[in-house]
Amino acid sequence: MMLCVPMFVGAQTLTFTDYEPMGNMRTQVTRQFFRLVEQESKGRIRIDHHWNGELSSSYDAYETVREGTKADMATVVPEYDSQRMPLHQLFKSFLAGPSGEAQVALIRKAYKTIPELTEELHHAGIHPVLVATGYPVGFYSREPMADLSALKEQTWRTASFWHISYLENAGATNKRIPWGEQVSDSLRSGAIDGIMVNIDSGWDIGAHRAAPHLLVSQELWLGHIYLVAMNLDRWNALPPKDKRAIERAASKTYKAMGKTMDESYEQMLQQLSNEGCTVRRLTHEEVSDFVTNVRQSEVQERWVKEKESEGTADVRRVFEKLRSLVQHSAKRKQ
Repeated sequence: MMLCVPMFVGAQTLTFTDYEPMGNMRTQVTRQFFRLVEQESKGRIRIDHHWNGELSSSYDAYETVREGTKADMATVVPEYDSQRMPLHQLFKSFLAGPSGEAQVALIRKAYKTIPELTEELHHAGIHPVLVATGYPVGFYSREPMADLSALKEQTWRTASFWHISYLENAGATNKRIPWGEQVSDSLRSGAIDGIMVNIDSGWDIGAHRAAPHLLVSQELWLGHIYLVAMNLDRWNALPPKDKRAIERAASKTYKAMGKTMDESYEQMLQQLSNEGCTVRRLTHEEVSDFVTNVRQSEVQERWVKEKESEGTADVRRVFEKLRSLVQHSAKRKQ
């Protein structure tokens, strides 16, 4: 049943931009959030949403929303602006993490108990109104792999500087290739043996057709933060009742987000299987062994020390707080 929300005379419109087309799991969550914003504000706020890079690309999204001319809100990926949002890079340093509702709970608690995260965004001129992640990481390979030890002496492609380090520590060589058709071509030609990427991005470029063997686990969380961020000045100018309406809408979105993520993950794996992809789910022990073997803690510690030497404030404190949250979540699952 469709709920009709009356629009008040003088209702304000917030312009939003996203670089992905409307329809996948993450964008559907965002769209539902906007519906709730309009409902919770009783029509005082209307979202004019633009998808598929209509107003801004993924790499320009931060500047677009910070400037606040073309859009008041945007989906911002902190990884693409690592110099201005260094503390947010720590999420992706953890190869393994919770999924579904537990993941949503962890991220919400992180922003609630680690004020430096929001402070970093405010310093960058934006305010987070909704925080989400994407699908888990998967390993698409041209040839079957019995387990992740088969990465040794192979050539792979991944994008994250964290994942590059982990692949190299697993004995693989990382090859830098621009994302898109060039990656698919490289898989087909054998220039690379596989890609380490969130499973939906692999699906988007048809990686499973050239690399039809997939090792997955929901524990291999992407750790890739997607912020629905608002221009800070625009956020500060909102009346308190409108800020509360947006926060209520976010809270309701979070309550449904975990289930949506779990269901979408299973649907994505089924789609891949239907198209001939061989999908094997890694065990908890295999994931734990991989985290140990690629020396995650060593890589994290080296990066933290580098940032400390560069003068990044609070980086060790934030890292230790986030690590504690991840470890606590893992213990609860056990």
